[in-house]
Amino acid sequence: MSETEPDLNEHHEPHDPGLASRLNWLRAGVLGANDGIVSTAAIVLGVAGATDNRGSIILSGLVGMMAGAMSMATGEYVSVSTQRDTEKAVLDRERRELAETPEEELDELAGLYEAKGIEPGLARKVAVQLTAKDALRAHAEAELGLDPDDLTNPWHAAGASFLAFLVGALVPLLGVVVAPSAWVTVVAVALALAVTGSVSARLGSAPVLRAVLRNIAGGLLAMGVTYLLGSIAGGLIG
Repeated sequence: MSETEPDLNEHHEPHDPGLASRLNWLRAGVLGANDGIVSTAAIVLGVAGATDNRGSIILSGLVGMMAGAMSMATGEYVSVSTQRDTEKAVLDRERRELAETPEEELDELAGLYEAKGIEPGLARKVAVQLTAKDALRAHAEAELGLDPDDLTNPWHAAGASFLAFLVGALVPLLGVVVAPSAWVTVVAVALALAVTGSVSARLGSAPVLRAVLRNIAGGLLAMGVTYLLGSIAGGLIG
């Protein structure tokens, strides 16, 4: 092998075929927990604004928790299923193109590497070697940004969203059960939102403080509005 020819079998990072899938359900889990915290807290505080009956408040929270978890899981399943269908469709198209016009696809792959700054002759060698090893994977990664062996999984996303929503919803529910004061629930929710905001920011490599403050502010606004509406409704009904 010449000094300029790349060695495709050495000195590379190990391929992790499950990374994208894990990130997918982890993202869904964080979003599900955050939604469970905010929506359930808004429900229980909205009902608390209308009545001081602890049984009614807890029941409304339980119903909201289950309805929200099912809704979140269904939404994630439909969304990720659509994404997976799209990924499979573009991979099928790429398979057909590789079977029907292999030389054109080889030229295209070499051109993609040239566009990334690789010298034309070397880009051609890389394209030839990767095509010989796994043509579909080479094109999927360079052209489509996909790993054929690690497509998004709708069941993982739905399951993570469902469980995470339930866990998140337990925060305001336990606050209501443990203490009659609404402030206990508000403080518990704010702390939980700080955690989910921090995790979501780190997953996206975004500024943590800004994400945490935005998350807490949104949750407090939702709770404040629903409590106010509940108080108004309770006064009118009463």
